[in-house]
Amino acid sequence: MGEWSIKQEHLNAVLKKHKLDSNDYEKITAILEREPNLIELGIFSAMWSEHCSYKSSRIYLKGFPTEASWVLQGPGENAGVIDIGDNLAAVFKIESHNHPSFIEPNAGAATGVGGILRDIFTMGANPIINLNSIRFGNIIDSKMKKKHIHLLHGVVEGIGHYGNCMGIPTIGGETSFESCYNGNILVNAFSLGIAKQDEIFYGKASGEGNPIMYVGSKTGRDGLGGAVMSSDSFDSTSKALRPTVQIGDPFVEKSLLEACLEVFQKDLIVGIQDMGAAGLTSSSFEMASRSGSGMIMWLDKIPMRESGMTPYELMLSESQERMLLCAKRGAEEEIRTIFAKYELSAEIVGEVRNTGKMELFWHGDMCATLPIAPIVENAPMLNRPTQKPKYLESCSMLDLRITNKFLQDQLNTKDIDIMQCDSANLNILTREILKSLDICDKSWIYNQYDDSIKASTIKGAGMLSSSIVALHNYNSKKAIAVSVKCNVRYCYLDPKIGAKIAVAQAGRDVALSGAKPLAITDCLNFGSPENPEVMWQFKESCEGIKEACKTLQTPVVSGNVSLYNQTNDEAIYPTPSIVCVGLLEDSNKAISSHFIARDSYICVLGVVNRELCLSGSILQKVVGAKNSGVLHDINLESELKLWETLRESVTQGHIISAKDIAQGGFVTALCKMAVVGKVSVEVLTDAIQATLAKDFANYENLMKDSRDYMSIFSHSPSSKLMLFSENHTQVICETPNIESAQALSILAKRNGLSLCVIGKVTHKYTQITDITSNDCIKINDIAISLQEAYNLYYKSFETYL
Repeated sequence: MGEWSIKQEHLNAVLKKHKLDSNDYEKITAILEREPNLIELGIFSAMWSEHCSYKSSRIYLKGFPTEASWVLQGPGENAGVIDIGDNLAAVFKIESHNHPSFIEPNAGAATGVGGILRDIFTMGANPIINLNSIRFGNIIDSKMKKKHIHLLHGVVEGIGHYGNCMGIPTIGGETSFESCYNGNILVNAFSLGIAKQDEIFYGKASGEGNPIMYVGSKTGRDGLGGAVMSSDSFDSTSKALRPTVQIGDPFVEKSLLEACLEVFQKDLIVGIQDMGAAGLTSSSFEMASRSGSGMIMWLDKIPMRESGMTPYELMLSESQERMLLCAKRGAEEEIRTIFAKYELSAEIVGEVRNTGKMELFWHGDMCATLPIAPIVENAPMLNRPTQKPKYLESCSMLDLRITNKFLQDQLNTKDIDIMQCDSANLNILTREILKSLDICDKSWIYNQYDDSIKASTIKGAGMLSSSIVALHNYNSKKAIAVSVKCNVRYCYLDPKIGAKIAVAQAGRDVALSGAKPLAITDCLNFGSPENPEVMWQFKESCEGIKEACKTLQTPVVSGNVSLYNQTNDEAIYPTPSIVCVGLLEDSNKAISSHFIARDSYICVLGVVNRELCLSGSILQKVVGAKNSGVLHDINLESELKLWETLRESVTQGHIISAKDIAQGGFVTALCKMAVVGKVSVEVLTDAIQATLAKDFANYENLMKDSRDYMSIFSHSPSSKLMLFSENHTQVICETPNIESAQALSILAKRNGLSLCVIGKVTHKYTQITDITSNDCIKINDIAISLQEAYNLYYKSFETYL
């Protein structure tokens, strides 16, 4: 082991390179009862990195609700697992690949997809869907435009290429653009797979003498030090980190997937682990730790694609498309044969020992020996200082000033505050919101993803709210609904409430399809934990997630923390991306999120809110006002009642389409439902009130609630801004007839909610070319032709590129 020793005069420089300090070194020497060599120090560095050990975040993650009768596996494994009936399990997780994607967007995003897919099929599941949450800087800013359009192109190409080549449909996601991401983009990748409940595999290595096998691609130097790189902020030297970005090959991963599934089917292994962050180091240590065992590995037997590689490089390389197996003794040759069929390496590189130690050999000589438990289980857990951010003091006053130069010229007012806008100006604001980057359709992005592979997608990208995939390939009539959400503008103003809203919105999207939300996975993206204000944001966000998941009965079953998302001193907004997974008992019962019928009734279901909620709103952003104001908290008990009402009413056929009122408020939600559905609608006008009064003459109680709701929008200009208010626990739904509206009203009241009938679908078209000049979207004093709304929504995004 002497040739790997660290000279004392080089120690400080070596520690700095490995992101370790003198306290860490003291703890390492205490664990080993001697000084470590370079290989051992590299292993400690990787395992104790922020990326692998969660040393700054673990203290706040401990209280997450993780259990329910349907949870088969919570956090701690490669992915979470829930029971979906029919002896089937859904296996899912979301993870970040932010730093690599900023450095090398195509490769970084592609390997992010590859990594999350391996987390899924490592568990024995066949991946059936992908989602993503991607966030970029301000591409309207001329200084940022070129860079972030380059990043956008690269990320989308990387996601699309890898997923498409793997044959996994990408059926949804979210994209946003904020200045806070100018120096750090976010690329969060989600995947879900299906497995039989009695055929789930775990990352363990047990059984004295069982062989440890390396399978997949050969190891190279690409990705070396990736876990450590992802545990630091960017600065002016970050371009030098390009070699730490891994390069993936989806065709190899497809072969690896098929080979692994065949090995699983033949029951040849004890456990399996993906070589992800920290490569062979994390996979071997975690497998042994979960089993309380030890391991011996002969590093010179690892398949290599580059000459002259060292034990240090082999342990820390993050080359892609590799797995570590604990095979059943005697199954080695059959495993080799299976992987050879797919032209993949499969070599015995070690075996299980009951020593509690990791013993590494290089050409017969021991080059490292380390106790496993202290490294995995006793990684530093930091209680970093927290401090409420100073910026919140200047954000508490709601700013509604119009600084957008275009709008200043267009709006018919001398005032610079939108509270003074008249009806004509409301029409202008509606058009601006529909074509804004945050609201307009992103088909340029999702059309590069194949969402129909496997022929199971019921509702894919661009169809609003959650995405839905049927399970008929598994002889089940059920379907899975998924949605990813996080309003980062809310989280900036109040991380706790913002996180609660993110959990509620993701679950509400799932419930809107008629599914029951069952569990979430989260990707917690924040700035540097060394900043007390960032740690305060993190702590508050975790508290919000805990509270929401507990009340809404959606346990956290997997997740990821990504810190150091900042360049120099500029941190991103708190971005806790939440994916909710839900179950539809009958895939044929799934409903749309856009209007689907003619002469149907348009209703608002939920909690009627008379308060103007424009803090952190899209309206505020569009007019150029500062992200500011005090967020209104969300009533989680009422939210749960809304989910239950939606599920029951969809099952009974009383709701045939539904969408929540979220970003952009009522106007935006209704316009989206009309445009995507190719229908003309009329709501909240005097004429429609007269029509509804006649139609519902025998249902006075229902109409009283409806008139009360309509009165909210009928007075001063500030009252009419309620049309853009971003309320929660409120959805727009479509009922097929008067009887369904009455039944829905009774059900709503039983759950403490309101149902207000506010309008009708007047015309329905199958082709956009059939729309006439008379077809309009009429909302109170707002009127916009259906054709113009369609063009603004569908054709604006590419004008920004």
